[in-house]
Amino acid sequence: MSARGVLRSGSLIRARRICVAAVVVLAALAGSPGPAQAEQPYEAGPFGASDDQPLPPGWRIGGAGGAPELVWRAPRAVPMGDARVEFRTGDRLLGVPEPAKDGRTFRLALGETRPERLSDLQVTAAGRRLDAAADDTHESASRVPRLPAQPPANGVDPGRPGSYRTVTGAYDLDPVRLPGYDTPVEMTAEVVAPKGATGSRPLALFLHGRHETCYKPGAEDDVTGDWPCTEGYRPIPSHLGYLRDQQLLASQGYVTVSISANGVNAQDWQAEDAGAQARSSLVRQHLARWAGWTTHRSSAPAVVREAAKADLSQVLLVGHSRGGEGVNRAAMDSLYPPPAAEDGYRGPVRWKVRGTVLIGPTIFGRNPVADVPSVTVLPGCDGDVSDLQGEDFVDGTRGISRGTALHSAVYMVGANHNYFNSEWTPGEAVAPAGDDFTTDPEQPDPVCSPGAATRLTAAQQHRAGSTYIAAAARLFLAGDDRVRPLLDGSGSRAPSADPARVLTHAVGGRRSGGFLPDAGAKVTGARVCSAVDPDPAVACLDPETPGSSPHFASWETEQETGRGAVDLKWSAPGRAARITPAEPVSLRRSQKLALRVFVPPNTTGTRFDVSVTDSAGRRVTLGSVQAHGLPGSANTASYWAQELRVPLSAATRAGLDLRHVKSLELTPRSRSGRAWLMDAWGWAPGTSAVRAAALPRVDVGRTIVEEGDSGTRTYRIPVEVSGHGSGQVRVYVLDPDSGRAENRLVTVRPGSHAIDVPVQVKGDTLYSYDVVHDIAVKAVHHAVVGKHRGGVTVGNDDPEPVVTLSPVADRVTEGESLIWRLSVDAPAAVDIWQPVRVLPVTEGAELSTKDVDPQWLKDWSGEAPDPERPLSDASLWAWLNIPPGSTGVDFVVPIVRDQVAEPTESMRLAPTDDNAEPLPGRPVLTGTVLDRP
Repeated sequence: MSARGVLRSGSLIRARRICVAAVVVLAALAGSPGPAQAEQPYEAGPFGASDDQPLPPGWRIGGAGGAPELVWRAPRAVPMGDARVEFRTGDRLLGVPEPAKDGRTFRLALGETRPERLSDLQVTAAGRRLDAAADDTHESASRVPRLPAQPPANGVDPGRPGSYRTVTGAYDLDPVRLPGYDTPVEMTAEVVAPKGATGSRPLALFLHGRHETCYKPGAEDDVTGDWPCTEGYRPIPSHLGYLRDQQLLASQGYVTVSISANGVNAQDWQAEDAGAQARSSLVRQHLARWAGWTTHRSSAPAVVREAAKADLSQVLLVGHSRGGEGVNRAAMDSLYPPPAAEDGYRGPVRWKVRGTVLIGPTIFGRNPVADVPSVTVLPGCDGDVSDLQGEDFVDGTRGISRGTALHSAVYMVGANHNYFNSEWTPGEAVAPAGDDFTTDPEQPDPVCSPGAATRLTAAQQHRAGSTYIAAAARLFLAGDDRVRPLLDGSGSRAPSADPARVLTHAVGGRRSGGFLPDAGAKVTGARVCSAVDPDPAVACLDPETPGSSPHFASWETEQETGRGAVDLKWSAPGRAARITPAEPVSLRRSQKLALRVFVPPNTTGTRFDVSVTDSAGRRVTLGSVQAHGLPGSANTASYWAQELRVPLSAATRAGLDLRHVKSLELTPRSRSGRAWLMDAWGWAPGTSAVRAAALPRVDVGRTIVEEGDSGTRTYRIPVEVSGHGSGQVRVYVLDPDSGRAENRLVTVRPGSHAIDVPVQVKGDTLYSYDVVHDIAVKAVHHAVVGKHRGGVTVGNDDPEPVVTLSPVADRVTEGESLIWRLSVDAPAAVDIWQPVRVLPVTEGAELSTKDVDPQWLKDWSGEAPDPERPLSDASLWAWLNIPPGSTGVDFVVPIVRDQVAEPTESMRLAPTDDNAEPLPGRPVLTGTVLDRP
């Protein structure tokens, strides 16, 4: 059916108005879809002021071949970083867009998402808005950021160089092919090792994060994400950025190797897991070579033969940013093998990972390895992975396995993301580099702008990073418990890291008897809040709160189950908050009670009394704790829990039954305030022997099917469960239209089909878009998750309708309307989009901005008729939409009737591509307006 006039029984076709550079883009959006039957026609028209808000600046609806894409163009290039660029509508994740070569344009196929659902559009990367500045107007002027006090020096300082001489050199092996990556990935590395050391020495392997891959020597800013590098460009040696860390470790007796991953960085944008499996494969490819070289020294590269022999039973993996998630996955894959089809290494595991160091890491999969000890460095001024999601390498291990592995978070005030790598640091890097934390020079950030009292210099930051990497090596590889107080929340400092202010907390180790809000605990005098929830009354932090919390970083869904905190808020001292676990906990082998608590940034002097009650009803106040907020701003994730400890000696003296403690109370002693309790544990010094549990592993695959022409078929989302034993995972089923999720707790066993998600596919002969039916999986108890997201992609297999633009009324008199019709040769099941553009006339007089209805001009272009100018100078570019079931839409240009004698005037209209260029071989149509006699 072709249609004409105004649709009276449904909604008008409407348009959102946006501005990209100097071009005003007019996107015609559909109202309610009409049935494929005779009816009144649709008329393309813009949104009125009372209808809806326009798309924000920089956004437009685009797409080739009728399939709509949501397109955002940044005002300047977005650096190639580790955080994923994501499109969101409010709190809901729309998807991960594809970046263009220019570094500014990002495109996301809309699929089944209706354009009218695109409200509150946002571009984020690790929770940080890329399309808007952070709002710091709520911050109290009296809350001035202040540096935390320096804790006392630890007895052992791991940042001091050792006595070994070192040898440095490189190796470059044949590249390897990894599943899903078209271009082979390099096997290049830099080795720094002790020279002349006797016996086998522990091995520390470094993996850098995601960064530009190539640069043009002599050019100020000419970098690319290509691989291999094109002529005239050289590889950016990101793997050389940890030489100082390597040299410190080598002087202390460790063999170190830093591997290059440019080939992964150039291709991981198209990987569903953002490259985690590929990085794991690359790490294990290198470890396999080292394992072979220990037994066949003559086959090793020269630098390896010259270095001390590596002990592959003592391996530390160090990863920066996406490299952090990569080495976490390598530790997982070394214990729980991944599906062979997804893995780029299939040989034996001849090494043992004793620990990981994760620097400003991503954790898109929210899948930490609970039985491998870890240290996660959280940079307080991270401008890349700015939500500090790596906190989940600590929080996410609770309740998963035995809880004996120590998982430490190291919050480094004033550190940014890049300066842990000297090849990402201006003045040190061979390629262009910059500070990832950027703010408006006219409104400097009070915490993180260079020169702020709380901001570290590059040299200070790198030195502090080296020190804490060495601390992890000394604890996890050498077993030296004297460095543990630097990592486990004990409040000691390493003088080598001065003047950096470094705070730590931890879970695992010799902690026991946890009070956790997520384990069915009853809470009175406070509320249990949800880490991720769209309802401000339920969420732990209101979305309007300046700044954010690493503990509440968002994931794949707008709402998560079983992840929260205890939120305390009081206006007078004395009202206790009581946490009563589902079962009494035992603190019998503990010396202290360790609480992880945070208060709002820049606040001081929040005090609590801490009390416990046993099953017999005996209640004892253990003592008081005091919390100060971290330095923070609207741009930082400073709502971070500090570890506060109180001795249990008072409970022992009072005869409390520490084997059966039924409740914990926090009683505020400050006049007013707010605080959040993440958890509380019995604490004892030392670390426990760690033995990895035999766990089931879950990996979600992807099946791609065609819809067919008729009938209904049922497919199931492919899920592989391997490993040993049984465990529990939470499965989120994502609605392909709304993006909202339903979830359920599932018990999994190897070879089982407990995660059974059927997808019904109805065949038809109407053109449509591909539809993605996905699930996301998180481990809950006694399980690990590898590839966390996958599903069934239903591909359209029907031909795209042929789109034509034809005149309906192209020769009219003043006071009438020029009309063109956009038509398809067959109705489709989805919106069909086609842009048209007003072009300058090639002969005769052109219609001016005063010849068309002024409201029409304002609605479509945002401009006024004055000063009078040719209509094509209004840069009108209209995205016309043919709704599902319809075969046409009219584009109507109302012409005003005036009293001025004028010659015959015209305008030209052409269908274009999504860059506003007229389509080759397609006619340019002319509309003519005659002067009324």
